[in-house]
Formats: sequence, structure tokens, C-alpha cells
Amino acid sequence: MNLFHFISDFFRDGAHWQGYDGIPTRVGEHVQYTLQALGIAALIALPVGLVTGHYGRGGNALAFIAVAGRALPTFGLLVLMTLMVGFGMVNVMTPLVILAVPPILVTTYEAMRSVDPSPVDAARGMGMSEAGVLFQVELPAALPLILSGLRSGAIQIVSTATIAAYVSLGGLGRYIIDGLYQRDYEKVVGGATLVAAMALATLAVFWALGRFAVSPGVRRHG
Repeated sequence: MNLFHFISDFFRDGAHWQGYDGIPTRVGEHVQYTLQALGIAALIALPVGLVTGHYGRGGNALAFIAVAGRALPTFGLLVLMTLMVGFGMVNVMTPLVILAVPPILVTTYEAMRSVDPSPVDAARGMGMSEAGVLFQVELPAALPLILSGLRSGAIQIVSTATIAAYVSLGGLGRYIIDGLYQRDYEKVVGGATLVAAMALATLAVFWALGRFAVSPGVRRHG
């Protein structure tokens, strides 16, 4: 039986569309983990990236943080957190947030530094406050790149949130982990397909968000 037969059989099986282990339930859990981790990562990384990018300071420190965050083994950190705090959402959220912070943080900083200085200087010359310059001049121009950092973080979380299944939580990782344990490769392939589909859906969501949130003038200039 080839890969496409596994996929077809998985999605045609009515038992996979209902109950606590049904596709709607597992997708909902995966979306919940993703939104929670992305929200926490954004609350940490966006303010730091915006402020440091606005003042042009701390770039080397941010680069170090990004390298350190990417070097941490996600699964190893999950195991360590489980040993320290036991089973629960904290030990899943921690590695997912650490994974997502570096791309959001560094991209936000670079986005702010890439803004054309001419309108920034003009705004300051007109007496605009630093907060006004940041939120009314720099942020709208930097928004496309900032969204790309959020998109990168979201994709990494979607792809990695399957680790929740290792600590008895839900999400699409349940199909992969349970399928491997049961030698049910139809379930494994189906779970992997759903994760890939969710990653593509995340790309589509950020594309639509960019069309909605970024002004046409900034899009044309970019």
C-alpha cells in the first residue's frame, strides 16, 4: 500500500471524524497549542524587538539570544521540563515559546532598522514624540517584515506542537505517536498530512493578514 492509499483510507474512515480522537478535536487542540505559544512568544518578542529596533541598540545581544534559542533541543527541553514540573501544559509551552521567540525578535528588530530614516527624521522634526514615531511612522512601514517573523514563528510552532503527545496531551501528534506505538501507519501518515496541511493553512492566514493589515502603499513599495 502506497502513501496515497494511507492518506485516502485515513480520511475516508468515519471513525476518524468523531469522538475525542476525531480529526476536529485533534485539530482544535493543535490550534489551541499553537495560538497560546505564539501569543506568549509575541508578547515577549515584539515589544523588545520594537524598542531595540527603534533606538538601534542591542542588536548583538538579540543575535546571541536568537542563536542560543535555536540551539536548544526542543525535545530535550520538553523532557527536562517534564522531569522538573511533571506532566502539563507548562512543559509543552516552554519549548514552543523558546522556539518561536528568536525569529519574531530578530525579524522585528531588523524590520525596524530597515525603515527609511527620512520620514522618521521628518516626524521628529515636526515635534512628534518617540512613541508617535514608533507607532505611527516606523511600525506601519515595518509591518510586512514583522508579519514575516510572526509567520516563521507560527510555522515552527505548528510543526513542533506534535511534541505535546509525548507528555500525554492532545493535538495532531497523538496520531503520529499512537500510530507508531500501534504500528498503524495509516494513522501516522494521516497525522503527518494534517500537520502539513495546517502549516499551509498558516501560510494562507498570514498572507491574508498581510493583505488586510499592510497599507497598499507599503505593499507596493515592498
